[in-house]
Amino acid sequence: MFDLDRWQEIFSSIRSNVLRTVLSGFTVALGLFIFVVLFGIGKGLQNAFTEGFARDAQNLITIYTGKTTLAYKGLQSDRTVTMDNEDYDFLINTDKEKVGDASPRYTTSLMVKYGKESGTYQINGAEPGEKTIENRKMLDGRYLSPMDLTRKQNVAVIGRMVQRDLIKNGSPVGKDLNINGTMFKVVGVFSDDGGDWDERHITVPITTLQQMKKGSDTVSTAYIAYNEKLTPQEAIKYGDELKDRLKARKNVAPDDENGVRVWNNAQNMNETFQFMAVLTLIVGFIGLGTLLAGIIGISNIMVYIVKERTKEIGVRKAIGAKPRSIVALIVQESVVITVVSGIVGVAVGVLALSLIGDSLEEYFIKSPSVGWGTIFMAFIALVCSGLIAGFVPAYRASRIKPIEALRTE
Repeated sequence: MFDLDRWQEIFSSIRSNVLRTVLSGFTVALGLFIFVVLFGIGKGLQNAFTEGFARDAQNLITIYTGKTTLAYKGLQSDRTVTMDNEDYDFLINTDKEKVGDASPRYTTSLMVKYGKESGTYQINGAEPGEKTIENRKMLDGRYLSPMDLTRKQNVAVIGRMVQRDLIKNGSPVGKDLNINGTMFKVVGVFSDDGGDWDERHITVPITTLQQMKKGSDTVSTAYIAYNEKLTPQEAIKYGDELKDRLKARKNVAPDDENGVRVWNNAQNMNETFQFMAVLTLIVGFIGLGTLLAGIIGISNIMVYIVKERTKEIGVRKAIGAKPRSIVALIVQESVVITVVSGIVGVAVGVLALSLIGDSLEEYFIKSPSVGWGTIFMAFIALVCSGLIAGFVPAYRASRIKPIEALRTE
């Protein structure tokens, strides 16, 4: 391996046959380049889908009501179905082991004032679990606490855009907002990956907001994050059970799709997992096909190279070279070409992904990249293939008698 004379022969052979060497290396470099780019784009698609689900809790079931479309149990159609606190408690206390974080929400739009600034904002009455469900990050202060709900405190957590609109200077924590004539103390500021719209929300204890609405116990929406130990199929079944139970409780026909509606992220996750599995399979198949094409290409070229050097091999054997040294020379040359070309292919592929960056985000490809582990395995596969591709024809050529090799045209 470290025979200086052999290395000199290898570089001499490469310099004497530049076109042949370039063609050999191009096949390997192109194979790895396409492999890296394909897997990188596949990873970019996964990143885009993952980010899409990360805006809210990925294990979220959202339950809300509307108007019935079918008459049922003597009740007319076009009847408004309304959830209340008891309905929400019923939902989360059934199969408690399947429930993670949860929060009811009562939503209304109210005028909010601070000093000379004012605006109409969405006010959400909720519980502390809303922070996890909405995947909110605290920029200042704290979120709601159980004590806030129990005491029906006049406290508010505001979105980043509300702070920008109303409280322009200093920390808003401790400041008082006038919400529809009632003073609320700001206890925290949050950011939300949902964007500016979600950051223009204000959250207060649901008990406080219901009291402001003349003692109403209305719940607009029930958010239930199911236990993450559930499989997507089990979570889908659990969501369907919640819908059926609430329909039975509110006297809504089982096949009425409007009276009680459920949005289950498990359904989307299940479909996404299936899509990503198919996508990974396709990308993997194409990537392996590309590597196989590279392997076949370098094999064919090495067969040609050995055939072209048959006379040279005959001369070497005639002057006493052993078959083992002939094989080692050709194999080492093959490996050198494969390694150098592979490094070039990987470098160009990684550079291409870096240049692509987030420019394809509108096509749902975000931050395309490929793990070094995957690159290393592909690289080793091609190097081993280059070694085998050089060894097989070299071994066969080394078995030819010198006189036969010298007669070869």
